[in-house]
Amino acid sequence: MNKVLARWNSLDLVAAAREALPCCGSQAWATALASARPIEDEHSLLETSSSLWHNLPEESWREAFDSHPRIGQNHAQTHATEESLRWSTQEQRAALTKDEAAKRALEDANRRYEERFGRIFIVCASGKTSAEILVILEARMQNDDATELREAAEQQRQITQLRLHRWLESE
Repeated sequence: MNKVLARWNSLDLVAAAREALPCCGSQAWATALASARPIEDEHSLLETSSSLWHNLPEESWREAFDSHPRIGQNHAQTHATEESLRWSTQEQRAALTKDEAAKRALEDANRRYEERFGRIFIVCASGKTSAEILVILEARMQNDDATELREAAEQQRQITQLRLHRWLESE
């Protein structure tokens, strides 16, 4: 068994939920994942995480969304752990640009998205340039509210999967 997973399985519920929280940002998800222990391996962890995520209410999804900084920024809307902010910086590395016009275009698109949907734009940014993210954001602006909520939730699920994998490799 993975050393991180073995240690995490031995923690009390509160400590285990707190340790998992940076991977997603939703307290309900973190508590549910900690409650599902013991989890034997990475595959089971990822499957359990996805299943729990899909069954959470919208307000838990929004809590996770709010734990992320906007694309191109380094601070979250509300709560965020130091670990989750460090991971966000790594995930957005390819999107960070010194091109002022590209930065302004992304800031403008983020603002329009927030005005339209009432939350920050969530995308699994790993390996994507700011130009690629801008294209994705513009395309998603065409979604209706329900479709976009499901897409944002799917992007958050993908981010969580990447972070769980990173977390398991952290020791």
